[in-house]
Amino acid sequence: MPARRQILAGLLATPALAQDGPVTIIVPYTPGTGPDILARLVAPVLSAGIGQAVVVENRAGASGNIGSQAVARAAPDGRTLMMQVNTFVMNPSLFRDVPYDPIGAFAPIAMLTRGDLVLVVHPGVAAANARDFAELARARPGAIDYASPGIGTPQHLGMALFAGVTRTELTHIPYRGSAPAIQDLLGRRVASMFLPLHTALPLAANGQVRMLALGSPARAASAPDLPTMAEAGLPDVLVDLWYGLLGPAGMPPAMVTRLNGLLNAWLANPAAADALRAQGMVPTPAMPAQFAELIRRDHARWAQVIRDARITAD
Repeated sequence: MPARRQILAGLLATPALAQDGPVTIIVPYTPGTGPDILARLVAPVLSAGIGQAVVVENRAGASGNIGSQAVARAAPDGRTLMMQVNTFVMNPSLFRDVPYDPIGAFAPIAMLTRGDLVLVVHPGVAAANARDFAELARARPGAIDYASPGIGTPQHLGMALFAGVTRTELTHIPYRGSAPAIQDLLGRRVASMFLPLHTALPLAANGQVRMLALGSPARAASAPDLPTMAEAGLPDVLVDLWYGLLGPAGMPPAMVTRLNGLLNAWLANPAAADALRAQGMVPTPAMPAQFAELIRRDHARWAQVIRDARITAD
């Protein structure tokens, strides 16, 4: 290990690194997105834990590929970190030229939160649950459509997975962002979509949408009566968002362990958990090895979905 890294690894456990400049958390997406919100919640936690400034920098563009490439190329000295959402494991299967390897180019530090996604329809769709919806789509191949915030988003791929598992043909209507997609869903111009649960709950309470099933493996505390896809007889339809902190590959293990411990302790704090749930995020602490395994598993899983549905973002 180079001398500089050895010194930094030791200093991460002590409050004395200000003279070397701040740690930067790169967010490869625009301000206000889930990764950006989470990075800004995490920055003061890390700053207090390591005793130096931690700043957030948005480097959006190319579906997150620009910021991700910058982190992949950064020195593995702990100065450059990245807040990510699970779309980054999907991109290599969607784009011809992705400038990073989601498995080999990064050091997973901590999975932080999960965001529940729920399959919803507008009230005019004659489906009370996920199996009803599949039967309706099976009886009318291609006639049932769904919205997404764009090609290759988790919401798009989630519905592609649903169609593949249920052997149905659904028509994808991609939008540029969530707002216009939701607007057309509420206007009954599209039949269905996956929505973040915290977005769907008030719409369902007002009768504007009907929630059919949760894409997560377990029921949500904020919607205890909402069944999961597995409970609907579709255990292979696992669709959610997860967020985590990574650094460049080659970061010293002691440094990764230190940062992971700081973040897991923060996630265990009830006040932090409440702040995260207010943003629709479920605290999900994990060790670095567990996070790395999730990245490997989801990379392979979504690559198969993308191949089977012949999806490309280029």
